[in-house]
Amino acid sequence: MKIKIKVTGDSGTSILEGTLADNSSALAFYNLVKKNPLTVKMSDYGSFEKVGSLGTNLPRNDTKITTVPGDIILYQGNQITIYYDKNTWNFTRLGKIDGLSQKELKDVLGQGSITAVFSAE
Repeated sequence: MKIKIKVTGDSGTSILEGTLADNSSALAFYNLVKKNPLTVKMSDYGSFEKVGSLGTNLPRNDTKITTVPGDIILYQGNQITIYYDKNTWNFTRLGKIDGLSQKELKDVLGQGSITAVFSAE
């Protein structure tokens, strides 16, 4: 399953592509954004991620993982995060942004808040 993410922030607008994981959470997320694109205001947290509210709850498949740049993570069932650095916690991996290095990802996400529009391909 593939998604697109339109990111608008202090560094302009970029279109990212992602590949979703094979779990019930990712499938629920895909079905959510397939119906209608989902706009999420995301803020920086801990200098390693952008996080924002989904406005709904998705099924959780939490396991203790260490994120890598580009991971798309479901947190507490109702928050979505895009990681640009590492963190270890109990998360549900929704997917991964395709083809960007950590530096490229940091450049796209910028320093401040962003608006991300998630849609299904």
